[in-house]
Amino acid sequence: MRRNSLLLWGLLALFVLRVVGQALVAFLEVPFLPQMDAWYSGLMPYEYLLPSQIVLIALMARICLDFTRQGGLFFRKNRFFATAWLWFGYLYLAVMVARAVFLWDHPIPIVFHWVLAAFVITVGLSHRRRLSG
Repeated sequence: MRRNSLLLWGLLALFVLRVVGQALVAFLEVPFLPQMDAWYSGLMPYEYLLPSQIVLIALMARICLDFTRQGGLFFRKNRFFATAWLWFGYLYLAVMVARAVFLWDHPIPIVFHWVLAAFVITVGLSHRRRLSG
């Protein structure tokens, strides 16, 4: 279980770095990072994207804390996380891999969608293993 916790914290850290990097470009126009158009596809205006990313970071941090403590809503064995959540992670990853294959237009967000999918899949696999064992 410790390995899952460390992996989840690592994936969260990568996502936080992505959000901070994009915010640095958006608000401070730092020259050593890629320009804003490289960070996102523009499907959601940044004024809505940033708050949604912050909410996602808070949720991911809560999941990480539960896995570290080995208790709480997101850690307790749950069939939903072992099935629907896990399949959502697989589908999400498949769609993002297909996007990369057919439309490598914005690699930064595509790669970080892989990070998010890996987070979801890690949680789901942990629940599946614990339910079956």
